[in-house]
Amino acid sequence: MARRGAAALALFLALLTVVLAGAGAQRAAVEDPDYYVQEIWNREPYYARPEPEPKPEPFSPPLPPGPGKEEREPRPPEPRPPKKAAKPKKAPKKKLAPETPLPGKNSNRKGMRTKSSEKAASDDHSVPVARDVVREGCPPLGLETLKITDFQLHASTSKRYGLGAHRGRLNIQAGINENDFYDGAWCAGRNDLRQWIEVDARRLTRFTGVITQGRNSLWLSDWVTSYKVMVSNDSHTWVTVKNGSGDMIFEGNSEKEIPVLNELPVPMVARYIRINPQSWFDNGSICMRMEILGCPLPDPNNYYHRRNEMTTTDDLDFKHHSYKEMRQLMKVVNEMCPNITRIYNIGKSHQGLKLYAVEISDHPGEHEVGEPEFHYIAGAHGNEVLGRELMLLLMQFLCQEYLAGNERIVHLVEETRIHILPSLNPDGYEKAYEGGSELGGWSLGRWTHDGIDINNNFPDLNTLLWEAEDRQGIPRKVPNHYIAIPEWFLSENATVAVETRAVIAWMEKIPFVLGGNLQGGELVVAYPYDMVRSLWKTQERSPTPDDHVFRWLAYSYASTHRLMTDARRRVCHTEDFQKEDGTVNGASWHTVAGSLNDFSYLHTNCFELSIYVGCDKYPHESQLPEEWENNRESLIVFMEQVHRGIKGLVRDLHGKGIPNAIISVEGINHDIRTANDGDYWRLLNPGEYVVTAKAEGFTSSTKNCMVGYDMGATRCDFTLSKTNMARIREIMEKFRKQPVSLPARRLKLRGRKRRQRG
Repeated sequence: MARRGAAALALFLALLTVVLAGAGAQRAAVEDPDYYVQEIWNREPYYARPEPEPKPEPFSPPLPPGPGKEEREPRPPEPRPPKKAAKPKKAPKKKLAPETPLPGKNSNRKGMRTKSSEKAASDDHSVPVARDVVREGCPPLGLETLKITDFQLHASTSKRYGLGAHRGRLNIQAGINENDFYDGAWCAGRNDLRQWIEVDARRLTRFTGVITQGRNSLWLSDWVTSYKVMVSNDSHTWVTVKNGSGDMIFEGNSEKEIPVLNELPVPMVARYIRINPQSWFDNGSICMRMEILGCPLPDPNNYYHRRNEMTTTDDLDFKHHSYKEMRQLMKVVNEMCPNITRIYNIGKSHQGLKLYAVEISDHPGEHEVGEPEFHYIAGAHGNEVLGRELMLLLMQFLCQEYLAGNERIVHLVEETRIHILPSLNPDGYEKAYEGGSELGGWSLGRWTHDGIDINNNFPDLNTLLWEAEDRQGIPRKVPNHYIAIPEWFLSENATVAVETRAVIAWMEKIPFVLGGNLQGGELVVAYPYDMVRSLWKTQERSPTPDDHVFRWLAYSYASTHRLMTDARRRVCHTEDFQKEDGTVNGASWHTVAGSLNDFSYLHTNCFELSIYVGCDKYPHESQLPEEWENNRESLIVFMEQVHRGIKGLVRDLHGKGIPNAIISVEGINHDIRTANDGDYWRLLNPGEYVVTAKAEGFTSSTKNCMVGYDMGATRCDFTLSKTNMARIREIMEKFRKQPVSLPARRLKLRGRKRRQRG
């Protein structure tokens, strides 16, 4: 028994030693900042990586003290105080640690609006910021991108549900009626110093900064002008960020829309972070929107986070590209795949930047008879950057997969002529790029340099069509397709952006069949019409004659997107598009006159849709791999829809293609026309259709054409013979004589008879 007792005691001591050693190692890991390295996709193909420099020690709040004991709060190190910045926009650039990028882009934070280096509000001491050491730039936690769920946001009080903590997200927009469930900020129920809003990161996180905005409202002015920051590991014991011996007061907003960044003087390692407003606009209330910057610390034992982490296997350049870098990337893709790519430009911006496009086809530079033309356009709004980067990723992906022999991509490239225009508004993008991904607000860079919204800058052809249809008893003078552009729009004095004119000329030159323009700020696919037919309404469903086709095209993208049709996802701002499976008729959402979608449908053969690819217009580049995975399959599937419906050639008896012939489908009041070689493509859903081809000087021809469910357009060719009058005119012109006009001859004979009778 004594031996057994001694053995048991030795075993207990050994286990105790192992446990203590493990605890010590874990504590050392928490205290060692280099133990935690954020795993963010970082590619710098054009720039050399700087040498790593030392980082300040992160501060971690202590565990709550035991009963009857007091624990002193550790003070952060006090580096020498900085100089007061003259203007926030001209704050000196900061050198970055090589591991992670700052919230805007790689290292250029020229447009950063930061207040942490200025004199703290309500405090005579300047804010201590470590200037002699490298600060680690952490990405946003994801309040704007909805990566942070509503259940992770809490507040002391709120005025009502529509102004709850879940609405305190950076750049969130209020609904048309602000007193509903979708208002534009978190607003405290009372205006006092005990109000707060907090974020539960659900894991240990190195917090490095806070970005704040005021309330999004057309009628009210509410924002916080100063606040404190507190952190906690258990949501009960809180440690306030210190300014020397006292609590640090961060300067907040001076108006409601421009985001303001405050960086913490020392990174704080904790699970919870709380914002405690200290002052607010005199005539307003405590209201704010925010984003938190932080690096989640790796936790291999947490299955929840490992399951929800998004990774990609595609070897692409995941970063935000300046205009120069975009051109260089296009050149790299062209050099990798010279046989299937071509770089060209469709014009210039107001500032003289070329509007570059990339063509991807097995015969770049020429239109192949019978091969449909497809295009993607992005960046009409310069601050909606995600679409631009998705286009640059797509052209890299198509090139790599074609070289790798991916059968699906090879077939798509060889059977389709693809055009990608990644940046229609480069002037606006350069403004947004200066501000960065989190500091540009909702509209910086949206418009062209001369203040025009390209997306709504096209001629209003809807009104011309609908007025002609509403005239009863008057012969129709406006066709149901290829409606001419009004003369006033073509004049030099018209308020039309040069980028808009370039797109119109591009679309008139190339016989596009299908196109998508990528936008941001929402997660939905919008199809035409975008303009309401009733003048007194702002929202009204306005379907086109091809509504069934447009709905399918929209659903083909939305249904293959990872999030658009997910009924569990939170709405981006105010609209819930789940009732139509992530799609919406543009006019039933909000009316827009002169949209690209409506113009394309009424002036050309192209069916155009607006694809809103993300809630965050300008996501941090660490989010680009996940956004690529969300949209990759959808981008490919949507391109494949160009091969749905019927296609064919319209020729004369000699086998020559007839250009500008009209293709009509019975029951659909919208026609299309043949291209210069007589080839055509008509998008249709599966079914049997009665199709008629007609051209001036030719007798019309009608056929029954069947569209199946399998991918691939049904071939439906037409051969037209000339009319008798056309033949007579052809013979007379051959012998240099004018054809006889029978009505004129009859009138001449009648006049002669009258003279003889008289």
